[in-house]
Amino acid sequence: MLPNPPVAPMAVLPGLSNEALSLLFLGLAVVTLLWGFERYRTTFSRVEFGLAVAVALGLLTVAFAPGLYGSLAGLLNLESRFILIQIFANVTFLVLIFYLISQLNTSQRVVSDLTRSLTVQQATTDAAVDERTLYVVIPAYNEADTIGPVLAELPGRIHDHVVQAVVVSDGSDDATRRAADEYDAIVVEHPINQGQGGALKTGFDIARQHGADIVVTMDADGQHPVDQLPELVRPIVDDEADYVLGSRYRGEDNSGNSITRRGGIRTFTWLINRLAKTDITDCTNGFRAIRGSRLEELTLTEERFSAPELIIESRKNGLRIVEVPVTIHEREAGETKKPKLGYAVGLARTILVTWIR
Repeated sequence: MLPNPPVAPMAVLPGLSNEALSLLFLGLAVVTLLWGFERYRTTFSRVEFGLAVAVALGLLTVAFAPGLYGSLAGLLNLESRFILIQIFANVTFLVLIFYLISQLNTSQRVVSDLTRSLTVQQATTDAAVDERTLYVVIPAYNEADTIGPVLAELPGRIHDHVVQAVVVSDGSDDATRRAADEYDAIVVEHPINQGQGGALKTGFDIARQHGADIVVTMDADGQHPVDQLPELVRPIVDDEADYVLGSRYRGEDNSGNSITRRGGIRTFTWLINRLAKTDITDCTNGFRAIRGSRLEELTLTEERFSAPELIIESRKNGLRIVEVPVTIHEREAGETKKPKLGYAVGLARTILVTWIR
């Protein structure tokens, strides 16, 4: 009679019978716990300490109590405990990645807010506070060749409003600020580039701080004709609108945009009209006017692709939106700062995020 074959012991994840491997997991658990304790001791981060404890416990159970994973694997109808441990490891890895992304985004927001706050403190003006004012916010990134002519054309008054230009040099590494300083304008500079949306928010904060009645935004590259400013702001002056958007498609488009870009503008305009129940024709036009008292109602978070956010936020907050025909020219000098590949993706993301929040 043949002897019965030996029964395999109920052990463990392959390789954990190896004492050296168990010690390796123990060492990793200890290092992880020490790191978590140090982070809590120096930064009082409960989240990081909790993550360290969870990872350390996972490593310890793999090393010394792998049977726990075997029981769980059986309950989940998995073939082996090794598969379950892989699942736990991948989930933990994803959680850590998401946590890191969250921390990076938080840090970026803090830096951006601090940058704008320090920049706003640079703003000074001698404009009389007892007069109605129209602030023209001009974001500028490396526009030394064009910002001067734009400022030179601005009139002193429009519809009995004192005109005050605000130039936000957005981390420019050319002579943009020096060129703007030669004119009667409030000129501030971001120490690091914040994007057009970030520059607009800085300009809006300055305008609000000085009690602007109307805030106009226009580009620094000469594409927006200054002589059309009176018609742009007229609906606000006449109390017919709170947000006025210039439209090249109701007026004249001499921007030289490609067929692809024109098609993209039409597509995103259609999407905004469907989602926000608006009736506009030119969603990316930066030639606009906003009633100053309504600015604080808008939640603006977008650093780069701000045009759709402004439209949708205005619609959600009940601002009366009117479109007026304008002419858009080609750039007078320099190159466009819009990203070639990520522009459509950025616009789509901004539209959807602003609509659902």
